[in-house]
Amino acid sequence: MRLPAVFTALCIVSGTAVGADIKVLSAGAIEPGLVKVAEQFRKDTNHRARIQFNTAPQIEKRLGGGEVADVVIAPPGVMDNQMRRNKIDPETRFVVGRVGVGVVVRVDANEPDIGNLERFKQSLQSADSLVYNQASTGLYLEKMFDLLGIGDSLKSKTTRYANGAQVMEHVIAGKGNEIGFGAITEIRLMEPKGLKYVGPLPAQIQNYTSYAAGVMTEAPAPEVARDFVKYLASPASKAAFFAAGIE
Repeated sequence: MRLPAVFTALCIVSGTAVGADIKVLSAGAIEPGLVKVAEQFRKDTNHRARIQFNTAPQIEKRLGGGEVADVVIAPPGVMDNQMRRNKIDPETRFVVGRVGVGVVVRVDANEPDIGNLERFKQSLQSADSLVYNQASTGLYLEKMFDLLGIGDSLKSKTTRYANGAQVMEHVIAGKGNEIGFGAITEIRLMEPKGLKYVGPLPAQIQNYTSYAAGVMTEAPAPEVARDFVKYLASPASKAAFFAAGIE
Protein backbone atom coordinates (compact mmCIF):
# COMPACT_ATOMS: atom_id res chain seq x y z
CA MET A 1 0.00 0.00 0.00
CA ARG A 2 2.95 2.32 0.48
CA LEU A 3 4.16 2.23 -3.14
CA PRO A 4 1.24 4.20 -4.61
CA ALA A 5 1.63 6.88 -1.93
CA VAL A 6 5.34 7.21 -2.69
CA PHE A 7 4.58 7.33 -6.40
CA THR A 8 1.97 10.07 -5.87
CA ALA A 9 4.39 12.08 -3.79
CA LEU A 10 7.05 11.81 -6.48
CA CYS A 11 4.53 12.99 -9.07
CA ILE A 12 3.67 16.04 -6.98
CA VAL A 13 7.33 16.88 -6.37
CA SER A 14 8.19 16.53 -10.04
CA GLY A 15 5.29 18.81 -11.01
CA THR A 16 3.31 16.12 -12.80
CA ALA A 17 -0.01 14.52 -11.99
CA VAL A 18 -1.79 11.44 -13.17
CA GLY A 19 -4.45 12.71 -15.60
CA ALA A 20 -7.91 11.37 -16.23
CA ASP A 21 -9.47 10.23 -19.48
CA ILE A 22 -12.90 11.51 -20.42
CA LYS A 23 -15.16 10.20 -23.15
CA VAL A 24 -16.55 12.75 -25.59
CA LEU A 25 -19.29 12.04 -28.13
CA SER A 26 -19.14 14.73 -30.79
CA ALA A 27 -20.68 15.64 -34.10
CA GLY A 28 -18.14 15.19 -36.90
CA ALA A 29 -18.53 18.66 -38.42
CA ILE A 30 -16.35 20.30 -35.76
CA GLU A 31 -13.62 17.63 -35.85
CA PRO A 32 -10.81 19.83 -37.29
CA GLY A 33 -11.06 22.40 -34.51
CA LEU A 34 -11.97 20.05 -31.67
CA VAL A 35 -9.02 17.71 -32.24
CA LYS A 36 -6.59 20.61 -31.88
CA VAL A 37 -8.35 21.96 -28.79
CA ALA A 38 -8.39 18.53 -27.14
CA GLU A 39 -4.66 18.11 -27.76
CA GLN A 40 -3.92 21.48 -26.17
CA PHE A 41 -6.19 20.58 -23.25
CA ARG A 42 -4.09 17.44 -22.72
CA LYS A 43 -0.87 19.45 -22.73
CA ASP A 44 -2.23 22.07 -20.34
CA THR A 45 -4.01 19.77 -17.86
CA ASN A 46 -2.63 16.26 -18.39
CA HIS A 47 -6.24 15.10 -18.91
CA ARG A 48 -7.12 13.36 -22.15
CA ALA A 49 -10.37 13.81 -24.07
CA ARG A 50 -11.02 10.65 -26.05
CA ILE A 51 -13.36 11.80 -28.79
CA GLN A 52 -15.69 9.63 -30.84
CA PHE A 53 -17.13 11.44 -33.88
CA ASN A 54 -20.59 10.60 -35.16
CA THR A 55 -23.47 12.19 -37.06
CA ALA A 56 -26.22 13.78 -34.98
CA PRO A 57 -28.65 10.85 -35.61
CA GLN A 58 -25.95 8.37 -34.55
CA ILE A 59 -25.29 10.29 -31.32
CA GLU A 60 -29.02 10.38 -30.61
CA LYS A 61 -29.26 6.64 -31.19
CA ARG A 62 -26.29 5.84 -28.95
CA LEU A 63 -27.57 7.99 -26.10
CA GLY A 64 -31.09 6.63 -26.57
CA GLY A 65 -29.64 3.15 -26.15
CA GLY A 66 -28.30 4.05 -22.74
CA GLU A 67 -24.68 4.82 -23.62
CA VAL A 68 -22.94 7.21 -21.23
CA ALA A 69 -20.15 9.67 -21.97
CA ASP A 70 -18.63 12.54 -20.02
CA VAL A 71 -19.28 15.24 -22.62
CA VAL A 72 -21.66 15.46 -25.58
CA ILE A 73 -21.19 17.96 -28.42
CA ALA A 74 -24.09 18.06 -30.85
CA PRO A 75 -26.63 20.27 -32.64
CA PRO A 76 -29.34 22.00 -30.56
CA GLY A 77 -32.03 19.42 -31.37
CA VAL A 78 -29.99 16.58 -29.91
CA MET A 79 -28.99 18.61 -26.86
CA ASP A 80 -32.59 19.68 -26.22
CA ASN A 81 -33.77 16.08 -26.38
CA GLN A 82 -31.09 14.92 -23.96
CA MET A 83 -31.84 17.74 -21.54
CA ARG A 84 -35.52 16.80 -21.55
CA ARG A 85 -34.43 13.29 -20.62
CA ASN A 86 -32.26 14.64 -17.79
CA LYS A 87 -29.09 13.35 -19.45
CA ILE A 88 -27.31 16.72 -19.81
CA ASP A 89 -26.58 19.13 -16.96
CA PRO A 90 -28.20 22.39 -18.19
CA GLU A 91 -25.74 24.54 -16.24
CA THR A 92 -22.84 23.17 -18.30
CA ARG A 93 -24.35 23.76 -21.74
CA PHE A 94 -22.12 25.94 -23.91
CA VAL A 95 -22.42 26.93 -27.58
CA VAL A 96 -19.13 26.03 -29.27
CA GLY A 97 -19.90 27.66 -32.63
CA ARG A 98 -21.63 27.20 -35.95
CA VAL A 99 -20.68 25.69 -39.31
CA GLY A 100 -22.04 26.59 -42.75
CA VAL A 101 -22.63 24.42 -45.80
CA GLY A 102 -20.09 24.44 -48.63
CA VAL A 103 -19.87 23.27 -52.25
CA VAL A 104 -17.06 20.93 -53.28
CA VAL A 105 -15.74 19.25 -56.45
CA ARG A 106 -12.74 17.10 -57.39
CA VAL A 107 -9.49 19.00 -57.53
CA ASP A 108 -9.30 18.56 -61.35
CA ALA A 109 -12.98 19.34 -62.05
CA ASN A 110 -14.48 22.56 -63.37
CA GLU A 111 -15.96 24.75 -60.68
CA PRO A 112 -19.74 25.24 -60.84
CA ASP A 113 -21.02 28.81 -60.89
CA ILE A 114 -22.53 29.51 -57.46
CA GLY A 115 -22.14 33.30 -57.62
CA ASN A 116 -25.83 33.93 -57.04
CA LEU A 117 -28.96 31.91 -56.41
CA GLU A 118 -30.11 31.66 -60.03
CA ARG A 119 -26.70 30.54 -61.33
CA PHE A 120 -26.45 28.12 -58.43
CA LYS A 121 -29.76 26.48 -59.46
CA GLN A 122 -28.60 26.27 -63.08
CA SER A 123 -25.33 24.63 -62.03
CA LEU A 124 -27.21 21.98 -60.06
CA GLN A 125 -29.57 21.21 -62.91
CA SER A 126 -26.74 20.90 -65.43
CA ALA A 127 -24.57 18.72 -63.18
CA ASP A 128 -24.19 15.02 -63.97
CA SER A 129 -24.63 14.07 -60.33
CA LEU A 130 -24.92 15.45 -56.79
CA VAL A 131 -23.79 13.94 -53.52
CA TYR A 132 -24.46 14.85 -49.89
CA ASN A 133 -25.11 13.19 -46.54
CA GLN A 134 -28.15 11.89 -44.69
CA ALA A 135 -27.41 13.94 -41.56
CA SER A 136 -28.31 17.56 -40.72
CA THR A 137 -26.62 19.05 -43.82
CA GLY A 138 -28.36 16.64 -46.17
CA LEU A 139 -31.75 17.06 -44.52
CA TYR A 140 -31.50 20.81 -44.98
CA LEU A 141 -30.41 20.52 -48.62
CA GLU A 142 -33.27 18.18 -49.47
CA LYS A 143 -35.85 20.62 -48.09
CA MET A 144 -34.12 23.61 -49.65
CA PHE A 145 -34.06 22.05 -53.13
CA ASP A 146 -37.78 21.36 -52.82
CA LEU A 147 -38.45 24.97 -51.82
CA LEU A 148 -36.45 26.14 -54.84
CA GLY A 149 -38.69 24.02 -57.06
CA ILE A 150 -35.90 21.75 -58.31
CA GLY A 151 -36.08 18.87 -55.83
CA ASP A 152 -37.85 16.39 -58.10
CA SER A 153 -35.49 17.02 -61.03
CA LEU A 154 -32.42 16.36 -58.84
CA LYS A 155 -33.48 13.18 -57.04
CA SER A 156 -32.60 10.74 -59.82
CA LYS A 157 -28.99 11.94 -59.96
CA THR A 158 -28.43 12.34 -56.22
CA THR A 159 -26.36 9.98 -54.05
CA ARG A 160 -26.65 10.10 -50.25
CA TYR A 161 -24.22 8.80 -47.61
CA ALA A 162 -24.48 8.36 -43.85
CA ASN A 163 -21.81 10.94 -43.06
CA GLY A 164 -19.69 13.73 -44.49
CA ALA A 165 -16.48 11.71 -44.70
CA GLN A 166 -18.11 9.22 -47.07
CA VAL A 167 -19.38 12.10 -49.20
CA MET A 168 -15.89 13.55 -49.52
CA GLU A 169 -14.38 10.17 -50.40
CA HIS A 170 -17.04 9.70 -53.11
CA VAL A 171 -16.27 13.10 -54.64
CA ILE A 172 -12.52 12.44 -54.64
CA ALA A 173 -13.02 9.15 -56.51
CA GLY A 174 -15.83 10.47 -58.72
CA LYS A 175 -15.98 11.43 -62.37
CA GLY A 176 -17.77 13.77 -64.71
CA ASN A 177 -19.52 16.96 -63.70
CA GLU A 178 -20.27 16.05 -60.09
CA ILE A 179 -21.06 18.49 -57.26
CA GLY A 180 -20.75 17.63 -53.59
CA PHE A 181 -22.01 19.36 -50.48
CA GLY A 182 -20.90 19.23 -46.88
CA ALA A 183 -19.99 21.12 -43.77
CA ILE A 184 -17.26 23.61 -44.66
CA THR A 185 -15.04 22.19 -41.92
CA GLU A 186 -15.27 18.68 -43.39
CA ILE A 187 -14.43 19.97 -46.85
CA ARG A 188 -11.39 21.87 -45.57
CA LEU A 189 -10.20 18.81 -43.69
CA MET A 190 -10.23 16.68 -46.85
CA GLU A 191 -8.97 19.27 -49.35
CA PRO A 192 -5.36 17.98 -49.36
CA LYS A 193 -6.63 14.56 -50.45
CA GLY A 194 -8.02 15.72 -53.79
CA LEU A 195 -10.87 18.14 -53.22
CA LYS A 196 -11.50 21.71 -54.32
CA TYR A 197 -13.61 23.95 -52.07
CA VAL A 198 -15.75 26.03 -54.42
CA GLY A 199 -17.32 28.22 -51.75
CA PRO A 200 -20.28 28.52 -49.37
CA LEU A 201 -23.90 28.27 -50.44
CA PRO A 202 -25.32 31.57 -51.73
CA ALA A 203 -26.10 33.86 -48.79
CA GLN A 204 -29.89 33.71 -49.33
CA ILE A 205 -29.96 29.97 -48.71
CA GLN A 206 -26.96 29.42 -46.46
CA ASN A 207 -27.68 27.29 -43.44
CA TYR A 208 -25.64 27.20 -40.26
CA THR A 209 -25.69 24.31 -37.83
CA SER A 210 -24.79 25.28 -34.28
CA TYR A 211 -22.98 22.90 -31.96
CA ALA A 212 -23.26 22.94 -28.20
CA ALA A 213 -21.33 21.05 -25.54
CA GLY A 214 -22.66 19.75 -22.24
CA VAL A 215 -21.69 17.43 -19.40
CA MET A 216 -23.77 14.29 -18.99
CA THR A 217 -25.52 13.99 -15.64
CA GLU A 218 -24.08 10.48 -15.22
CA ALA A 219 -20.58 11.43 -16.40
CA PRO A 220 -17.94 9.09 -14.91
CA ALA A 221 -15.50 12.03 -14.48
CA PRO A 222 -17.78 15.07 -14.03
CA GLU A 223 -15.18 17.52 -12.71
CA VAL A 224 -12.75 16.95 -15.57
CA ALA A 225 -15.69 17.02 -17.98
CA ARG A 226 -16.73 20.44 -16.66
CA ASP A 227 -13.16 21.68 -16.96
CA PHE A 228 -13.07 20.51 -20.58
CA VAL A 229 -16.31 22.30 -21.48
CA LYS A 230 -14.98 25.48 -19.83
CA TYR A 231 -11.75 25.06 -21.79
CA LEU A 232 -13.75 25.13 -25.03
CA ALA A 233 -14.65 28.75 -24.23
CA SER A 234 -11.06 29.93 -23.75
CA PRO A 235 -9.63 32.52 -26.20
CA ALA A 236 -7.11 29.98 -27.52
CA SER A 237 -9.86 27.43 -28.15
CA LYS A 238 -12.04 29.99 -29.92
CA ALA A 239 -9.11 30.91 -32.16
CA ALA A 240 -8.53 27.24 -33.03
CA PHE A 241 -12.19 26.73 -33.89
CA PHE A 242 -12.31 29.87 -36.04
CA ALA A 243 -9.19 28.81 -37.96
CA ALA A 244 -10.93 25.50 -38.75
CA GLY A 245 -14.00 27.25 -40.16
CA ILE A 246 -16.18 27.16 -37.05
CA GLU A 247 -17.64 30.61 -36.46
